[in-house]
Amino acid sequence: MSAIIKKVFAREVLDSRGNPTVECEVHTDSTFGKFIVPSGASTGQFEAVELRDGDPKRFHGKGVLKAVSNVNEIISQKIVGMDVTDQEGIDKVLIELDGTPNKGKLGANAILSVSAASARAAAKVKGQHLFEYLGNSKRLPTPLLNVINGGKHAGGKLAIQEFMIVPKGFETFREALRASSEVYHSLKKYLKTKYGSSSINVGDEGGFAPQIDFAKDALSALTEAINNAGYEVGEHFFFAIDSAASEFYENGKYFVDEKYMDADELLNYYLELIDDFPALISIEDPFDENDFEAFSKMVKKVGSTKAIVGDDLTVTNVERIQKAIDMQSMNYLLLKINQIGTLTEAKNAFNLTKSQNWGVVISHRSGETEDPFIADLSVGWGAERIKTGAPARTERVAKYNQLLRIEELLGEEAKYYNQ
Repeated sequence: MSAIIKKVFAREVLDSRGNPTVECEVHTDSTFGKFIVPSGASTGQFEAVELRDGDPKRFHGKGVLKAVSNVNEIISQKIVGMDVTDQEGIDKVLIELDGTPNKGKLGANAILSVSAASARAAAKVKGQHLFEYLGNSKRLPTPLLNVINGGKHAGGKLAIQEFMIVPKGFETFREALRASSEVYHSLKKYLKTKYGSSSINVGDEGGFAPQIDFAKDALSALTEAINNAGYEVGEHFFFAIDSAASEFYENGKYFVDEKYMDADELLNYYLELIDDFPALISIEDPFDENDFEAFSKMVKKVGSTKAIVGDDLTVTNVERIQKAIDMQSMNYLLLKINQIGTLTEAKNAFNLTKSQNWGVVISHRSGETEDPFIADLSVGWGAERIKTGAPARTERVAKYNQLLRIEELLGEEAKYYNQ
Protein backbone atom coordinates (compact mmCIF):
# COMPACT_ATOMS: atom_id res chain seq x y z
CA MET A 1 0.00 0.00 0.00
CA SER A 2 1.11 3.55 -0.70
CA ALA A 3 2.27 5.41 2.39
CA ILE A 4 2.30 8.88 0.83
CA ILE A 5 -0.36 11.27 2.13
CA LYS A 6 -2.54 12.46 -0.75
CA LYS A 7 -5.32 14.30 1.05
CA VAL A 8 -6.07 15.75 4.49
CA PHE A 9 -9.60 16.86 5.19
CA ALA A 10 -11.42 17.97 8.37
CA ARG A 11 -15.05 18.62 9.20
CA GLU A 12 -17.14 19.84 12.14
CA VAL A 13 -19.05 17.05 13.92
CA LEU A 14 -20.66 16.65 17.37
CA ASP A 15 -19.33 15.18 20.60
CA SER A 16 -21.29 13.41 23.34
CA ARG A 17 -22.51 16.68 24.83
CA GLY A 18 -23.85 17.88 21.50
CA ASN A 19 -21.01 20.37 21.14
CA PRO A 20 -19.02 20.68 17.92
CA THR A 21 -15.60 19.09 17.55
CA VAL A 22 -13.12 18.28 14.80
CA GLU A 23 -13.02 15.09 12.75
CA CYS A 24 -10.12 14.61 10.37
CA GLU A 25 -9.43 12.15 7.55
CA VAL A 26 -5.90 11.47 6.30
CA HIS A 27 -5.83 9.69 2.92
CA THR A 28 -3.19 7.85 0.94
CA ASP A 29 -3.81 6.40 -2.53
CA SER A 30 -4.94 3.10 -1.04
CA THR A 31 -6.55 3.80 2.33
CA PHE A 32 -7.37 6.42 4.94
CA GLY A 33 -7.57 6.95 8.69
CA LYS A 34 -9.83 9.21 10.67
CA PHE A 35 -10.08 10.53 14.21
CA ILE A 36 -12.58 12.61 16.20
CA VAL A 37 -11.20 14.89 18.92
CA PRO A 38 -12.76 14.76 22.42
CA SER A 39 -13.25 17.72 24.77
CA GLY A 40 -13.01 18.19 28.53
CA ALA A 41 -15.27 20.03 30.99
CA SER A 42 -12.97 20.37 34.01
CA THR A 43 -9.84 21.34 32.12
CA GLY A 44 -6.45 22.18 33.57
CA GLN A 45 -5.26 25.74 33.03
CA PHE A 46 -2.04 24.47 31.44
CA GLU A 47 -3.68 22.27 28.81
CA ALA A 48 -3.06 22.90 25.13
CA VAL A 49 -5.59 25.30 23.60
CA GLU A 50 -8.86 23.94 22.26
CA LEU A 51 -9.65 26.45 19.51
CA ARG A 52 -13.28 27.64 19.46
CA ASP A 53 -14.79 30.20 17.08
CA GLY A 54 -16.45 32.45 19.67
CA ASP A 55 -19.30 33.29 17.27
CA PRO A 56 -22.45 33.49 19.44
CA LYS A 57 -24.64 32.84 16.38
CA ARG A 58 -23.27 29.30 16.01
CA PHE A 59 -23.27 26.70 18.78
CA HIS A 60 -23.28 29.47 21.41
CA GLY A 61 -19.75 30.39 20.43
CA LYS A 62 -18.38 26.83 20.59
CA GLY A 63 -18.07 26.23 16.87
CA VAL A 64 -14.78 24.83 15.53
CA LEU A 65 -14.80 26.08 11.95
CA LYS A 66 -11.54 27.94 12.56
CA ALA A 67 -9.84 24.73 13.63
CA VAL A 68 -11.37 22.88 10.67
CA SER A 69 -10.14 25.61 8.33
CA ASN A 70 -6.67 25.39 9.85
CA VAL A 71 -6.55 21.71 8.94
CA ASN A 72 -7.96 22.13 5.44
CA GLU A 73 -6.15 25.29 4.40
CA ILE A 74 -2.90 25.37 6.39
CA ILE A 75 -1.93 21.96 7.81
CA SER A 76 -2.91 20.00 4.70
CA GLN A 77 -0.53 22.07 2.56
CA LYS A 78 2.40 20.89 4.68
CA ILE A 79 1.34 17.31 5.36
CA VAL A 80 0.34 16.19 1.86
CA GLY A 81 3.29 14.37 0.30
CA MET A 82 4.71 13.10 3.60
CA ASP A 83 5.06 9.44 4.55
CA VAL A 84 2.06 8.66 6.77
CA THR A 85 4.13 6.16 8.77
CA ASP A 86 6.55 8.92 9.84
CA GLN A 87 4.62 9.86 12.99
CA GLU A 88 7.42 11.85 14.58
CA GLY A 89 8.04 13.73 11.34
CA ILE A 90 4.37 14.59 10.91
CA ASP A 91 4.05 15.72 14.50
CA LYS A 92 7.22 17.80 14.22
CA VAL A 93 5.72 19.64 11.25
CA LEU A 94 2.48 20.21 13.17
CA ILE A 95 4.29 21.59 16.20
CA GLU A 96 6.53 23.87 14.16
CA LEU A 97 3.65 25.05 11.98
CA ASP A 98 1.78 26.17 15.08
CA GLY A 99 4.87 27.68 16.69
CA THR A 100 3.32 28.38 20.10
CA PRO A 101 3.96 26.56 23.41
CA ASN A 102 0.26 25.76 23.90
CA LYS A 103 -1.00 25.11 20.33
CA GLY A 104 -2.76 28.46 20.53
CA LYS A 105 -2.34 29.40 16.86
CA LEU A 106 -3.82 26.40 15.04
CA GLY A 107 -5.55 24.78 18.02
CA ALA A 108 -4.72 21.50 19.71
CA ASN A 109 -8.02 20.14 18.41
CA ALA A 110 -6.92 20.80 14.81
CA ILE A 111 -3.42 19.43 15.40
CA LEU A 112 -4.47 16.28 17.28
CA SER A 113 -7.07 15.40 14.65
CA VAL A 114 -4.30 15.16 12.05
CA SER A 115 -1.78 13.44 14.33
CA ALA A 116 -4.13 10.65 15.41
CA ALA A 117 -5.79 10.20 11.99
CA SER A 118 -2.32 9.77 10.50
CA ALA A 119 -1.56 6.98 12.98
CA ARG A 120 -4.74 5.16 12.06
CA ALA A 121 -3.98 5.48 8.35
CA ALA A 122 -0.41 4.29 8.93
CA ALA A 123 -1.66 1.18 10.72
CA LYS A 124 -3.78 0.33 7.69
CA VAL A 125 -0.86 0.93 5.33
CA LYS A 126 1.21 -1.53 7.34
CA GLY A 127 -1.65 -4.05 7.50
CA GLN A 128 -1.79 -3.89 11.28
CA HIS A 129 -4.44 -3.34 13.90
CA LEU A 130 -4.06 0.10 15.47
CA PHE A 131 -2.93 -1.31 18.83
CA GLU A 132 -0.24 -3.35 17.04
CA TYR A 133 0.99 -0.33 15.14
CA LEU A 134 1.16 1.80 18.29
CA GLY A 135 3.22 -0.72 20.27
CA ASN A 136 3.95 -4.35 21.06
CA SER A 137 2.20 -4.72 24.39
CA LYS A 138 -0.18 -7.63 24.93
CA ARG A 139 -1.64 -6.24 28.15
CA LEU A 140 -5.26 -5.23 28.71
CA PRO A 141 -5.57 -2.33 31.15
CA THR A 142 -7.63 -2.33 34.33
CA PRO A 143 -10.67 -0.10 33.76
CA LEU A 144 -11.59 2.63 36.21
CA LEU A 145 -15.35 2.92 35.75
CA ASN A 146 -16.94 6.18 36.83
CA VAL A 147 -20.34 5.09 38.19
CA ILE A 148 -21.22 8.01 40.50
CA ASN A 149 -20.72 11.52 39.13
CA GLY A 150 -20.19 14.71 41.10
CA GLY A 151 -18.56 18.06 40.50
CA LYS A 152 -18.80 19.54 37.01
CA HIS A 153 -19.95 16.22 35.59
CA ALA A 154 -23.22 16.22 37.49
CA GLY A 155 -24.23 19.61 38.88
CA GLY A 156 -25.21 18.53 42.40
CA LYS A 157 -23.65 19.21 45.82
CA LEU A 158 -21.15 16.35 45.70
CA ALA A 159 -17.80 18.11 45.31
CA ILE A 160 -15.64 15.15 44.33
CA GLN A 161 -16.08 14.67 40.62
CA GLU A 162 -15.84 10.90 40.11
CA PHE A 163 -16.37 7.77 42.14
CA MET A 164 -15.07 4.73 40.31
CA ILE A 165 -15.10 0.98 40.70
CA VAL A 166 -11.91 -0.90 39.87
CA PRO A 167 -12.35 -4.60 38.95
CA LYS A 168 -8.97 -6.00 39.95
CA GLY A 169 -10.05 -9.43 41.14
CA PHE A 170 -10.55 -11.08 37.75
CA GLU A 171 -8.41 -13.07 35.32
CA THR A 172 -9.55 -11.50 32.05
CA PHE A 173 -10.78 -8.13 30.86
CA ARG A 174 -13.99 -9.73 29.66
CA GLU A 175 -14.77 -11.08 33.14
CA ALA A 176 -13.89 -7.74 34.72
CA LEU A 177 -16.18 -5.84 32.38
CA ARG A 178 -19.06 -8.27 32.86
CA ALA A 179 -18.83 -7.96 36.63
CA SER A 180 -18.58 -4.17 36.37
CA SER A 181 -21.75 -4.03 34.32
CA GLU A 182 -23.51 -6.16 36.92
CA VAL A 183 -22.37 -3.81 39.70
CA TYR A 184 -23.49 -0.79 37.66
CA HIS A 185 -27.01 -2.20 37.39
CA SER A 186 -26.96 -3.21 41.04
CA LEU A 187 -26.02 0.37 41.91
CA LYS A 188 -28.87 1.69 39.79
CA LYS A 189 -31.35 -0.43 41.71
CA TYR A 190 -29.86 0.54 45.09
CA LEU A 191 -29.84 4.28 44.36
CA LYS A 192 -33.40 4.26 43.05
CA THR A 193 -34.63 2.48 46.16
CA LYS A 194 -32.70 4.68 48.62
CA TYR A 195 -32.80 8.09 46.95
CA GLY A 196 -35.67 7.96 44.49
CA SER A 197 -36.07 7.86 40.70
CA SER A 198 -34.20 11.11 40.08
CA SER A 199 -31.05 9.57 41.59
CA ILE A 200 -30.47 7.40 38.53
CA ASN A 201 -30.16 10.29 36.11
CA VAL A 202 -26.73 10.05 34.54
CA GLY A 203 -23.90 12.56 34.21
CA ASP A 204 -21.63 13.26 31.25
CA GLU A 205 -19.68 10.05 31.67
CA GLY A 206 -22.61 7.69 32.19
CA GLY A 207 -22.34 7.53 35.95
CA PHE A 208 -25.36 8.17 38.12
CA ALA A 209 -25.84 11.63 39.62
CA PRO A 210 -27.80 11.07 42.85
CA GLN A 211 -28.48 13.78 45.41
CA ILE A 212 -25.61 12.64 47.63
CA ASP A 213 -23.77 15.38 49.51
CA PHE A 214 -20.91 13.48 51.13
CA ALA A 215 -18.12 11.32 49.71
CA LYS A 216 -18.56 8.67 52.39
CA ASP A 217 -22.16 8.16 51.33
CA ALA A 218 -21.10 7.70 47.72
CA LEU A 219 -18.48 5.10 48.67
CA SER A 220 -20.99 3.37 50.93
CA ALA A 221 -23.40 3.15 48.01
CA LEU A 222 -20.69 1.51 45.90
CA THR A 223 -20.03 -0.96 48.70
CA GLU A 224 -23.70 -1.90 48.85
CA ALA A 225 -23.91 -2.28 45.09
CA ILE A 226 -20.87 -4.54 44.94
CA ASN A 227 -22.16 -6.72 47.76
CA ASN A 228 -25.64 -6.90 46.26
CA ALA A 229 -24.15 -8.03 42.95
CA GLY A 230 -22.47 -10.94 44.69
CA TYR A 231 -18.91 -9.60 44.83
CA GLU A 232 -16.61 -8.49 47.63
CA VAL A 233 -14.95 -5.14 48.17
CA GLY A 234 -11.20 -5.58 48.55
CA GLU A 235 -11.22 -8.88 46.68
CA HIS A 236 -13.10 -8.39 43.42
CA PHE A 237 -13.56 -4.62 43.40
CA PHE A 238 -11.70 -1.60 44.69
CA PHE A 239 -12.44 2.14 44.60
CA ALA A 240 -10.90 5.15 42.89
CA ILE A 241 -11.87 8.80 43.05
CA ASP A 242 -11.10 11.85 40.94
CA SER A 243 -11.36 14.86 43.19
CA ALA A 244 -10.67 17.43 40.45
CA ALA A 245 -9.86 19.60 43.45
CA SER A 246 -9.12 22.74 41.44
CA GLU A 247 -12.85 22.91 40.73
CA PHE A 248 -13.70 23.38 44.44
CA TYR A 249 -10.66 25.46 45.37
CA GLU A 250 -10.81 29.20 45.82
CA ASN A 251 -8.76 31.73 47.79
CA GLY A 252 -6.64 29.10 49.47
CA LYS A 253 -9.56 26.96 50.66
CA TYR A 254 -11.30 23.82 49.43
CA PHE A 255 -15.05 23.41 49.85
CA VAL A 256 -15.91 19.73 50.10
CA ASP A 257 -18.56 17.86 52.07
CA GLU A 258 -20.04 21.21 53.13
CA LYS A 259 -16.81 22.31 54.84
CA TYR A 260 -14.00 24.73 54.03
CA MET A 261 -10.54 23.19 54.43
CA ASP A 262 -6.96 24.21 53.81
CA ALA A 263 -4.55 21.79 52.12
CA ASP A 264 -3.45 20.09 55.34
CA GLU A 265 -7.04 19.64 56.48
CA LEU A 266 -7.95 18.21 53.09
CA LEU A 267 -5.06 15.77 53.35
CA ASN A 268 -6.40 14.57 56.69
CA TYR A 269 -9.84 14.29 55.10
CA TYR A 270 -8.43 11.92 52.47
CA LEU A 271 -6.58 9.91 55.11
CA GLU A 272 -9.85 9.46 56.99
CA LEU A 273 -11.55 8.31 53.79
CA ILE A 274 -8.82 5.74 53.28
CA ASP A 275 -9.16 4.55 56.88
CA ASP A 276 -12.91 4.16 56.45
CA PHE A 277 -12.59 2.61 52.98
CA PRO A 278 -9.26 0.73 52.72
CA ALA A 279 -10.25 -0.43 49.22
CA LEU A 280 -9.80 3.15 48.02
CA ILE A 281 -6.64 2.60 45.97
CA SER A 282 -6.43 5.63 43.70
CA ILE A 283 -6.94 9.37 44.22
CA GLU A 284 -6.66 11.68 41.24
CA ASP A 285 -5.98 15.42 41.51
CA PRO A 286 -6.48 15.56 45.30
CA PHE A 287 -5.29 19.19 45.44
CA ASP A 288 -5.20 22.29 43.28
CA GLU A 289 -3.32 21.96 39.99
CA ASN A 290 -0.57 24.31 41.16
CA ASP A 291 0.07 22.76 44.57
CA PHE A 292 2.88 20.30 43.85
CA GLU A 293 3.87 20.47 47.53
CA ALA A 294 0.50 19.22 48.81
CA PHE A 295 0.62 16.37 46.29
CA SER A 296 4.09 15.53 47.56
CA LYS A 297 2.89 15.40 51.16
CA MET A 298 0.20 12.95 50.17
CA VAL A 299 2.65 10.73 48.28
CA LYS A 300 4.84 10.63 51.41
CA LYS A 301 1.83 9.61 53.51
CA VAL A 302 0.28 6.90 51.31
CA GLY A 303 2.19 6.72 48.03
CA SER A 304 3.67 3.31 48.74
CA THR A 305 0.21 1.75 48.90
CA LYS A 306 -2.06 4.07 46.88
CA ALA A 307 -2.01 5.63 43.44
CA ILE A 308 -1.73 9.42 43.63
CA VAL A 309 -2.65 10.48 40.11
CA GLY A 310 -1.69 13.71 38.39
CA ASP A 311 -4.09 15.04 35.76
CA ASP A 312 -4.60 18.82 35.94
CA LEU A 313 -1.31 18.84 37.84
CA THR A 314 0.68 17.65 34.83
CA VAL A 315 -1.66 17.88 31.76
CA THR A 316 0.40 15.30 29.81
CA ASN A 317 3.19 17.87 29.60
CA VAL A 318 6.80 16.72 30.05
CA GLU A 319 7.88 19.93 31.79
CA ARG A 320 5.19 19.61 34.44
CA ILE A 321 5.79 15.86 34.74
CA GLN A 322 9.48 16.59 35.33
CA LYS A 323 8.53 19.01 38.10
CA ALA A 324 6.34 16.27 39.63
CA ILE A 325 9.32 13.93 39.43
CA ASP A 326 11.62 16.46 41.07
CA MET A 327 9.15 17.01 43.92
CA GLN A 328 7.84 13.41 44.03
CA SER A 329 4.32 14.77 43.70
CA MET A 330 2.62 11.70 42.20
CA ASN A 331 3.18 8.07 41.28
CA TYR A 332 0.62 7.76 38.47
CA LEU A 333 0.05 9.90 35.38
CA LEU A 334 -3.35 10.49 33.85
CA LEU A 335 -2.62 10.78 30.13
CA LYS A 336 -5.02 12.60 27.81
CA ILE A 337 -3.79 13.04 24.27
CA ASN A 338 -5.85 16.19 23.67
CA GLN A 339 -4.16 17.91 26.62
CA ILE A 340 -0.92 18.09 24.64
CA GLY A 341 -1.94 17.84 20.97
CA THR A 342 0.23 15.21 19.25
CA LEU A 343 0.88 11.51 19.74
CA THR A 344 4.64 12.08 19.80
CA GLU A 345 4.40 14.52 22.70
CA ALA A 346 1.98 12.21 24.52
CA LYS A 347 4.40 9.31 24.06
CA ASN A 348 7.24 11.44 25.42
CA ALA A 349 5.08 12.12 28.51
CA PHE A 350 4.35 8.39 28.79
CA ASN A 351 8.03 7.45 28.50
CA LEU A 352 9.17 10.04 31.05
CA THR A 353 6.57 8.75 33.52
CA LYS A 354 7.62 5.15 32.97
CA SER A 355 11.27 6.09 33.57
CA GLN A 356 10.22 6.49 37.22
CA ASN A 357 8.42 3.13 37.26
CA TRP A 358 5.21 5.06 37.79
CA GLY A 359 1.90 3.88 36.38
CA VAL A 360 -0.14 5.44 33.60
CA VAL A 361 -3.90 5.79 33.18
CA ILE A 362 -4.96 6.47 29.58
CA SER A 363 -8.04 8.68 29.87
CA HIS A 364 -11.08 9.80 27.93
CA ARG A 365 -12.69 13.24 28.27
CA SER A 366 -16.16 14.07 29.55
CA GLY A 367 -17.06 15.35 26.09
CA GLU A 368 -16.28 12.14 24.22
CA THR A 369 -16.96 10.66 20.80
CA GLU A 370 -17.66 7.26 19.31
CA ASP A 371 -13.97 6.97 18.38
CA PRO A 372 -12.33 4.08 20.34
CA PHE A 373 -8.76 5.25 19.68
CA ILE A 374 -7.68 5.31 23.34
CA ALA A 375 -8.60 1.63 23.75
CA ASP A 376 -5.98 0.71 21.17
CA LEU A 377 -3.59 3.26 22.64
CA SER A 378 -3.84 1.81 26.14
CA VAL A 379 -2.99 -1.68 24.89
CA GLY A 380 -0.36 -0.64 22.36
CA TRP A 381 1.57 1.45 24.86
CA GLY A 382 1.01 -0.96 27.74
CA ALA A 383 -0.74 1.40 30.16
CA GLU A 384 -1.71 -0.16 33.48
CA ARG A 385 -5.16 1.43 33.59
CA ILE A 386 -7.78 3.08 31.41
CA LYS A 387 -10.42 5.57 32.45
CA THR A 388 -13.32 5.84 30.08
CA GLY A 389 -16.53 6.18 32.06
CA ALA A 390 -19.41 4.00 33.14
CA PRO A 391 -20.45 0.87 31.22
CA ALA A 392 -23.19 2.98 29.62
CA ARG A 393 -23.58 5.56 26.81
CA THR A 394 -22.23 4.55 23.43
CA GLU A 395 -19.25 6.92 23.47
CA ARG A 396 -18.00 5.16 26.63
CA VAL A 397 -18.99 1.61 25.71
CA ALA A 398 -17.24 1.97 22.33
CA LYS A 399 -13.90 1.88 24.16
CA TYR A 400 -14.84 -1.13 26.28
CA ASN A 401 -16.13 -3.03 23.25
CA GLN A 402 -12.89 -2.32 21.40
CA LEU A 403 -10.92 -3.71 24.33
CA LEU A 404 -13.06 -6.85 24.18
CA ARG A 405 -12.19 -7.20 20.48
CA ILE A 406 -8.49 -6.67 21.16
CA GLU A 407 -8.49 -9.28 23.92
CA GLU A 408 -10.16 -11.70 21.52
CA LEU A 409 -7.60 -10.95 18.79
CA LEU A 410 -4.69 -11.49 21.18
CA GLY A 411 -6.13 -14.79 22.37
CA GLU A 412 -3.89 -16.63 24.81
CA GLU A 413 -1.29 -13.86 24.55
CA ALA A 414 -3.65 -11.37 26.20
CA LYS A 415 -2.76 -10.51 29.78
CA TYR A 416 -5.20 -8.60 31.99
CA TYR A 417 -3.48 -6.16 34.32
CA ASN A 418 -5.18 -6.92 37.64
CA GLN A 419 -2.48 -5.72 40.01
